Amino acid sequence: MSAAPASAIILFAHGARDPSWADPFRRIATRLGRKQSHLRVELAFLEIMQPDLASAVAGLAGEGTGHITVIPLFLAQGGHLKQDLPRLLADIQSRHPAIRIDVTSAIGDSEDLTDAIADWAFAQHSSRAG
Repeated sequence: MSAAPASAIILFAHGARDPSWADPFRRIATRLGRKQSHLRVELAFLEIMQPDLASAVAGLAGEGTGHITVIPLFLAQGGHLKQDLPRLLADIQSRHPAIRIDVTSAIGDSEDLTDAIADWAFAQHSSRAG
């Protein structure tokens, strides 16, 4: 029997009707889990897809996880992150008061990520330029 994870990451994405939309996020979760094998990594969605954030937290709570970091896989801090996520987290925290839940900024706020996207875009252009 393995010990419950002391902490976990939930990668939090929007969700879509097309299941393949989540493939890049699944790859991120898999890659992160491989690099940090001691850390539980889950993927949760705001809408349409499952699991939703409340279900992901409940599953981790049931395993005895004490700390969760929610990482929004959104490129900007729009209404979902400014309004919907705080409401969701308040409800979740009221149901799981023993778990510490931290939330990072959106991935689009990362200079490393925006630099990587800019580099990728330039490489795409360069490979097609005459």
